[in-house]
Amino acid sequence: MSNTDRPLLDHENLDAYRVAIEFLALSVQLLEEIPKERRELRLQLERAAMSLPLNIAEGAGKPSPADRARYHGIARGSAMECATLLDVSRIMGVVQSKDVEQGKRLLSRLAAMLTRMCR
Repeated sequence: MSNTDRPLLDHENLDAYRVAIEFLALSVQLLEEIPKERRELRLQLERAAMSLPLNIAEGAGKPSPADRARYHGIARGSAMECATLLDVSRIMGVVQSKDVEQGKRLLSRLAAMLTRMCR
């Protein structure tokens, strides 16, 4: 069975998960731009970006709607944190504005999806 033929896990069917993975891929690129001296900023962005798909996946695996909403709410908070970290990175002059805007577009879409998923 090829990778395209394999059944998807529940979270892999979620558009929010796919957008979170897309943002994580972008953040990996951004981390290359942030100087090593900005270690705390790099670590915080890495943790927050990874938290997005991890919490969406964990929420998808929970049996009750309340548990799912809790994890999706945590992911939404991480999206807000990532957006703030992008602003901080722009203010510090360590990432390009076009990359920040691309990241914020993804995060805005993701936050809207997660808001609906929390209801």
